Amino acid sequence: MSKTTKILIGLGVGFVVLIFALVGWYISTNNKLVEKDEVVTTAVGNMQTQYQRRMDLLDKAVQTAVAESRHERGTFTDVTEARARATQITLDPNNLTEENLRRFQEAQGEISQALGRLMVADENYPELKASQAWQEVRAQLEGTENRIAVARDRYNEAVQDYNLKVRKFPSSIVAGMAGFSVKPKFEADAAAQHSPEFNIPDDI
Repeated sequence: MSKTTKILIGLGVGFVVLIFALVGWYISTNNKLVEKDEVVTTAVGNMQTQYQRRMDLLDKAVQTAVAESRHERGTFTDVTEARARATQITLDPNNLTEENLRRFQEAQGEISQALGRLMVADENYPELKASQAWQEVRAQLEGTENRIAVARDRYNEAVQDYNLKVRKFPSSIVAGMAGFSVKPKFEADAAAQHSPEFNIPDDI
């Protein structure tokens, strides 16, 4: 076997090894992107679960308030209408665009504002404030607001981890080829960035 033949065989083997290495790297990187994408999807689901819990508790809160007080009809109506609008907007994990996230945030912001007004209604109506059922639903809503804040943080953390993988070189090459794109983060607007104040009495 001539020296030239040996060189050609060596180059051929090297080329095959390089191809296998690139294919292996592509598959490995793609799988990591899929895993991180699934973490984001799970975070979206968990976040929406907490928002749904708040929706359900809003129904209970309004029903309890109406049963205990015949006042603040406008506030009750605002909560009910805001809830109805918000239930029509959900986040699709497979279509997480900035526009869709913005619409979702706006709808939830309306809920937060209406909820804030509802939560101070008992300051004007002693019979509502004295209701054990009302205080219990207030406490549940407070816990849910905390869960929502945690779920949003975890979503943002998952998105950050995923986005870094999508944007960093060389994994960005695989991301572009496989159709992985940057996802938006949850950024509450000025009207909705704070949880409603509950001020539950210490003696309850």
